[in-house]
Amino acid sequence: MRLLIFSDIHGDKAALERLMAMEADYYFAAGDLVNWGRNLSEVAPILEPRKEHLYIIPGNHESAADVARFAEEFGFNDFHGKSMQIGGWTVGGLGYSNITPFKTSGEYTETQFVEHLEPFRGVSPLVMVCHCPPRNSKLDRAGEGQHFGSPAMREFIEREQPAHFFCGHIHEAAGQTEQFGVTVGMNVGKTGYVLDLT
Repeated sequence: MRLLIFSDIHGDKAALERLMAMEADYYFAAGDLVNWGRNLSEVAPILEPRKEHLYIIPGNHESAADVARFAEEFGFNDFHGKSMQIGGWTVGGLGYSNITPFKTSGEYTETQFVEHLEPFRGVSPLVMVCHCPPRNSKLDRAGEGQHFGSPAMREFIEREQPAHFFCGHIHEAAGQTEQFGVTVGMNVGKTGYVLDLT
């Protein structure tokens, strides 16, 4: 089973077309398909050929309600706070970033992250697809000494040790990987990454 995970498209239709042209069994959009939740319907035609196998979580630029409406209107799968079984693996999805200075619509406090990650506690083997990266890692580094990820997300990874953790949000860290114990973490960015679970 091949899972294509990508994030932070921000309205880049050419990048999205390239991703949708790739062959996979499942497609996971890990947030920020557009900017400020605007014009989601404009990317729908690009996504529609894969809609039965497309799972979407909100980034910080979309609210959960935005994604729920978008998924219902066009037949996509709203994956925020949900999980599914793929070939003996549990794949979980959780959108939103931690608090930013920009007051975007998809932001959680650290306490809210702890609450929303609770359903994934004790699940193994687990693949987590999130928008927000863990704090103080290669995945959340925006520049020298600049880390903007979530402490709660890091604590979850270190405690639960999912086999794979995918995120986006910090554009400067796109493509970066880091090992957290047994967990392989990656900021997928809009280039995306194919995970083969076979």
